[in-house]
Amino acid sequence: MPFRDLVHRVPRRDGRLRLFKFALTFSCLVSASLADAQEPGNAGRGLAYAQQQCSGCHAVQAGQLSPRPPIATFKQIANTPGMNRLALMVWFQSPHPNMPNLILAPGDRDDVITYIVSLRDTK
Repeated sequence: MPFRDLVHRVPRRDGRLRLFKFALTFSCLVSASLADAQEPGNAGRGLAYAQQQCSGCHAVQAGQLSPRPPIATFKQIANTPGMNRLALMVWFQSPHPNMPNLILAPGDRDDVITYIVSLRDTK
């Protein structure tokens, strides 16, 4: 007997099966949207990475001054108009003449981006 024939034979007591299907579909959609809403990366790991790799030129924590004054602080970068996760991702993957050739592992890059975004002033 084909599966679709079995499905049609399931009794529909008081609409419970429809309610179950709706609840199952709804929970899958909510779970998927929550997973998409989570930012990749970990700000704590991003800070640790930035302290080791970036602090020679940049102030990586809020309230610090850059060791090389014309170089932007991470907080200034975070508050630059238009600077969002995507812009930072592109920036980290593009060569810059005034910086060393940065090659970050994807996990490290996501962590640093999440950390920088966490420094953004709330309005």
